[in-house]
Order: sequence, then structure tokens, then C-alpha cells
Amino acid sequence: MTLPASLEGLSELALDLRWSWNRNAAKLWRRLNYVLWEATGNAWLVLQSVDRRTLDVLAEDVEFNELLQQCLVDRAAALSTPSWYDQAHAASGIRTIAYFSMEFGLTEALPIYAGGLGVLAGDHLKSSSDLGVPLVGVGLLYQRGYFRQTLDAQGRQLELYPSTNPAEIPITQVYGRDGSRLRIAIEMPGRTVYLRAWRANVGRVSLLLLDTNVPENTPADHGITAELYGGGPEVRLEQEIVLGIGGWRLLRALDIPVDVCHLNEGHAGLVVLERARDLMTAERIPFEAALTATRGGNVFTTHTAVQAGLDRFVPSLVAQYLGSYAEELGIGLNGLLALGRTGSAPDEPFTMPYLAIRGSGAVNGVSMRHGEVSRAIFQGLFPRWPQAEVPIGYVTNGVHTPSWDSDEADRVWTQAAGGERWRDGVDPSEAQFAGIDDAQLWAMRTAGRAKLVEFVRRKLAQQLRGMAASPESIHAARIALDPDVLTIGFARRFAPYKRATLLLSDTARLIRILTDHKRPVQLIVAGKAHPLDGDGKALIKAWVDFARRPEVRGRVVFLADYDISLAKELVQGVDLWLNNPRPPWEASGTSGMKVLVNGGLNLSQLDGWWVEGYSPEAGWAIGDPTGRDTGDWADTQAYYSCLENEIVSEFYDRDARGIPLAWVAKMRRSMATLTPRYSANRMVRQYVNEFYLPAAAAFKARTDQHCRLAKELTAWNHSLDTLWPQVSFGHERVTLGEEGAFTFEIPVHVGMLDASDIRVELYADGPDYDRPERCVLQPTGRPLGDGFLEYAATIETKRPLADFTVRAIPEHPQAVVPLEARVIRWQH
Repeated sequence: MTLPASLEGLSELALDLRWSWNRNAAKLWRRLNYVLWEATGNAWLVLQSVDRRTLDVLAEDVEFNELLQQCLVDRAAALSTPSWYDQAHAASGIRTIAYFSMEFGLTEALPIYAGGLGVLAGDHLKSSSDLGVPLVGVGLLYQRGYFRQTLDAQGRQLELYPSTNPAEIPITQVYGRDGSRLRIAIEMPGRTVYLRAWRANVGRVSLLLLDTNVPENTPADHGITAELYGGGPEVRLEQEIVLGIGGWRLLRALDIPVDVCHLNEGHAGLVVLERARDLMTAERIPFEAALTATRGGNVFTTHTAVQAGLDRFVPSLVAQYLGSYAEELGIGLNGLLALGRTGSAPDEPFTMPYLAIRGSGAVNGVSMRHGEVSRAIFQGLFPRWPQAEVPIGYVTNGVHTPSWDSDEADRVWTQAAGGERWRDGVDPSEAQFAGIDDAQLWAMRTAGRAKLVEFVRRKLAQQLRGMAASPESIHAARIALDPDVLTIGFARRFAPYKRATLLLSDTARLIRILTDHKRPVQLIVAGKAHPLDGDGKALIKAWVDFARRPEVRGRVVFLADYDISLAKELVQGVDLWLNNPRPPWEASGTSGMKVLVNGGLNLSQLDGWWVEGYSPEAGWAIGDPTGRDTGDWADTQAYYSCLENEIVSEFYDRDARGIPLAWVAKMRRSMATLTPRYSANRMVRQYVNEFYLPAAAAFKARTDQHCRLAKELTAWNHSLDTLWPQVSFGHERVTLGEEGAFTFEIPVHVGMLDASDIRVELYADGPDYDRPERCVLQPTGRPLGDGFLEYAATIETKRPLADFTVRAIPEHPQAVVPLEARVIRWQH
């Protein structure tokens, strides 16, 4: 379509997904086609749908042209203004961080996400754009994406798979150096599969997407990227080959120089092999040295909270798809399988996160609690190492706040913290909210709730028409809920561990809470169950059936097809967000973070992020702070009691102006302290400072001088394989000194190892103390003969001497121990 000259900027705006978090842009697309924009949230489709006559009229519309110019100025400033990264890390030398993920949730207009993992990835890209981080996303373009949910007349979930036409979504095809459409080739059993590439612009950041729907491929291979998480294990492995191996080849084909690869979950694990293979070929070095070199530049984030959730493949399938590739790497099938196993049993599955861990120089969970859980899950990779020392840290997830705040909340935040608050480092500050009075905060909350009620009424009526409901039911939907009633939101995947029907355990008590004449409560529920999860579907039907009960009709609503657009409406409007997973299975949970900016409060199980975020001044918590599962019945009663005795009272106890002062005080504390802490702004800055910068430095150090350091580290590891079995301990001697200090001396047999290759420590742990205690023993320089060296240390401690034991661990100034050297020797 040829646009009038004054409107030519519309194309560049429509193809930049900044419009998904830019308020002026939303006004622009509404002017073009209000109905289509509200239905799809797709600026590119809106632009394509506009007829010539409308464009000609708008070209002469002064107000529209002023809005367009303002949007263009905003975009130019966002892309060119010096960013946080420019100012904080201009000299870092990082060229590109490649962020690999199986799904990205940026907007409902780009349906390549299923849930929280994808929305997190999308928010990571958006905040990287805001902060100016040199990041590029790598993912897959699905022909049908994840399913759309509807309900039949009985309230049972049905799945729909509408096809995605690439011409109607805001992406452009990627071309090669010669100007032709780019094709990436990967080998599958008995054939070559070709991939085409697409680009989505996300402000300063690009998202590259691969798909197999090209004429050169067979119809079966078209189906590799047909559905997100569709098909069986074979299709899943094919998708992961496309993402990991194909994704790296795409970056190379586009001459994008990558210093850091960030693997968002184990689905991207194969990129560590392809990145190493690439360096192996370029430098003509063995695979092991190439993996050592590239490992330093790889970061792996695990989101799994249970062993059963790990991505596994049977050895025969790995042999079928990657056997020849393993030979090409020079390690053979057994060498490849060993990278994804804990042992050598021939039937042990290949676990993709194991490969990701063994190929990365840094590993993290997505909350403090999840870091602890992950160390337990993956301890099998580090035999004889204490669980607390399994090398998995954490970066608690965050949300891209500008994508989730309402217009009313944006005005309050602008007054409190300025219009550019999320484009720099944002730290918690209650002082910023000192100028916002209680009446303003409550007006913001009241307006958000009223807008949500109007939205739910329209959505529910539309939903009921699709379920062939009676005219009376459809009419009742138009007056469902009440804009003045305490409104609770509960929306998530209907997986068993989420305990979606926990509140239905005692329906009589719940009905009393919902229908109290003086202090009523209303509840909005949404979420999808996996198409093959019959139990999850049964949970959805239970809520639909409950919402149909005459006693609660109009007080409880189940909304179908939970997606980003529905999530925005909910988190902007609810007063309270409910979350009740079975601990410790909630890795992080970001839905409750999204209400923070809008003044919503949380009532949540003490699991995931809420373990860190909870304080009595900012919300409510249920469960054991240690993470112990207290059981469904106890948790249910605790939720009911908290609602009846605390939450309802604080919401409805009002001053003479009609303001609930205790509730607003919690809102103020939550907004001021929790919103910045759990923003993707903080999360991305933390990844940059604690993970990306060290990873880039390690990769550079290991690849300099034709991978000299990587070769040295590989040789050092080989020496440990041979020489570490010689390490042993003689009889210690302990001398008690003054004031409880004691001197510990012990002969250590180091054999042919150099003293610099080994660290000897006193180590104590036990249930009576919060954390382990360590003390490094230093070589005294006194050789004892026969390969023994004497080590000694003086230590002051309150622990009994019997708690301590001696251990030896490998030491190298450039090695990541125990990620790269798992051997350890204990005295006993």
C-alpha cells in the first residue's frame, strides 16, 4: 500500500512493537480503525486494513497528523537518546547478547507465546530496549502458535488453532547478503530442512524468528514449527534443533557478532554445541577446547521447579537426530549423551537442561526460593558437593512495567517519579510517593476497578453468545459484577500444582464471603489447561459450574482465552491478586508482580517471588516461610480466614471521605517499594551487571590468542582426571589457642599436582546453624615427602570442633568451579 506523503511514517511505527507499550501510539491506531484495534491489538493489521479514502481524509486531518508526528518524535528519541547502558557500560565492549527462547510474549498480535515463560522473555526484550542493552532475541515463528481457548455449552475447554499469516503480523522477512531471501539449512534424519527467517522490531532490540514453512521442505517438515509445544517428543526435539542449531547459524549468516548467549530454559540447550562447533571449525581446535572457550560466554536460566518438568529425550531419539552431528563434533554419540546425563546407564534419558548447565559458565534460577530448589534438582550433576554449593544463583523475575500499567496509574507514577522513570535505573523510594495523597491513590484504584467491570461485562456477554447461552444469561452478563465491590483476580495456567480450585474446597464458606450483604466480594477467574491435561480441564469446568450457581451469579466470572490483552485488563483493575501454588513448585510467578504498578495488592502463598516481596505492610501471605507444604486443607482455611478477618475489613473500613485508609497505606507501600524491585528494569540491569558483563569478559579471555586460555583450561581439566585420585589426607593435629581459637594442621597428599591446583578447606555444616562455615588452609611450605604438603590455619568459631572436616577442591584462577571441575575430596 502506498501511503499519502504526510502519513508515510505509519509503516515504520506499525512495524516497531514499541506501540505495545506506548500510549500515544494506541491513540493513533484507534483513530485508524477503532474496532479492529480493540479486537486484535495489531497495528500492522490495522494499517493494512485502512481503505484509501480514509487515508486521504486522515492525511488532511491536522489533529491526526500532530499525533503521528508526536509518535515519530517519541520513537526517534527512544532509539537515539543515550540509554542507561550507554552511560553505565559504554566501555564494556559487548557487541551482542543473543537471548534464545522457545516463546516470546510481546503482544497478542504476535501469537508465539503460551504463558509466563514467554511473557517474561517478551518483557526482557522490552526492558532491554528501554535500557539500551545490545540484545537480540532468537525464537521460532509458529504457524498456529499456542491454542486459543473457548468453552462449550457445558463449560468444557475447547481448543482452536487459527493459522497465522506472516503478512498480517508486525514482522518482516530477513534477506541475505546477496539480497535474496535468507535460507538456513540444518540436517535432519535423511534430509535437509530449510529455515526462513523473520525480524520483529522491539524498539532498539530485534527479535529474529525461524520457521520451516518453506516450499523446499516436505509437508511434514512444514509442521515442525506449526504449533508451540505441539506434537510429541520427536517434534519437540526437531523444534529445539531449529532453535538452538538453526538459531546460531542464523546469527552467523547475518554476521551478528555474539559475545554472550542467554538460554531462557533448556529448550535452547543445543546452541551450546553449535556455538562450540563454529569456534572449533574457525580455530581448528578440538570440540572440548571449543566448548571450554564458549562456555564462559553462555548463561543459562532454568525455570523448572520439579524434576518431572525437565526436558528429556530417550537415547534412541537423540541417536536418530544427533548421531551424525556428534560424529561431526568429534565426540561420538556416547560423548554427546554424556553431556546430558548424570551417569552411564544406557537407558538414561538425555536431559536438555543438563547440557545447558554443562555448556554454560553461569546458571541461575528465577527467584531466591527457586535458586534453592534448583540446587536440589540439579545436585546429581555435582556428586559429593554440598547442595548449598551447587553453582546455581538466582535473578528474581520482573515485569516490564510500562506494558502493564493503566492510564490512571501512569498519571500517578508520572507525578511521583517522572515520565522517563523506566528508562533508567529505578530504585525503591517511598519518598517519591509523599506528594501523592490518599484520595488520589483511591481514585486511581476505583477508576481501574470500574473499567475492569465494564470490560468483563462486554467480554462475558460475547463469551456466552459463543456458548449458545440463553438470552437471559447474556442479559445478566451485562450487569455482572459491581464497580464498588472488592474485586479479586485469579488467572494462570490450570496446571495441578497451581491448585486452581483450592478456594472451592469449602464452597459454603466461600459463598458466605462472596455474598455478604454489607461487605461482598467478587472474583474473576481465567486460565488455560494444556490440551492433553484432562485434570486441568476438569478444574476449569469446576469454576464454570460454580459461577453458574444462582447464589453467586454475578459475583463470580470465568473468562475464556486468557492472553496478554486479557491479563492487562485484569491486572489494571483488580484490587487483590490471588496465588496459591503448592510449595515449592512456583519458580517465580510474575502475574502478581503486574498488579503492583496499578495499586493492586497480593494475597499469595509464601513461594516464588512472594517469599522475598512479602511484608505485612504491603500485602498478605499464607503458608510456611520455610517452604514446607502445609497441606491443602490448612491453606484453604488460612485463605478464608485472611479474607474474612483482614482483607475484607481493611477494604470496607472507610473514613469520612469514603477512603479505606489501611488499604491505601498498603497500596502506597506496595507501589513504592515492590514495583521497582520486581520490574524487568531491575531484572535486566541485574543480568547485565552480574551475568552478561562477566560472561563477555570470560569469553574474550578464553578466545584471545587463538583460544590459549581455553586450551590451558582443557589441559588442566585433563590433568585433574589423571591426578586427582592421588589426593588424600593424613592425620590432622589440632592445637587449642587463646579465646577459643584453634590451629589446625594436616598433611595432604597432592601427588603430582601443583599446590596452586588445589585448595584445602575446613568445612562445617549442620542443622543448628544458618549457613556453612569455611576456612582456607594455607600450605606452610614444609614438604613432608612422598608427595605430601602440610596445610594449616587458625580459626575462631563457636561451632564444636567435631562439626569440621577437611576437604580439597580444584583451584584455577580462570575456572568456574564446580561447573567446570566437579571433583572434590573429603577427609571422611
